[in-house]
Amino acid sequence: MANLHIRREHTLGLLAARKVAFKWAEQVEEEFDMECTYEEGDTSDVVTFTRSGVNGTLKVLADHFELDAKLGFLLGAFKNRIEAEIVKNLDGLLAAKAVKKPSSKKK
Repeated sequence: MANLHIRREHTLGLLAARKVAFKWAEQVEEEFDMECTYEEGDTSDVVTFTRSGVNGTLKVLADHFELDAKLGFLLGAFKNRIEAEIVKNLDGLLAAKAVKKPSSKKK
């Protein structure tokens, strides 16, 4: 078995981070046939994801995301590719969220 641990800092706050996590869960469900459940909390949320050969959690906090996953024997051989894809997806969502800051223009 191979383990993944990915941590990404952000400055979004919990509400905006929650939106990123929802989008991430939608992406992995669609692209990787994962089954995701989302549990909201007062100070953090947890996305649990699973499919054959993979299970893990994405913890959503006001200042960072923390992903832990266990890969089964067969997928363990692809650990580096899987990790790179997860990082790419999460970083892409964080970058998109950072660009979409609300403007303060008055109409």
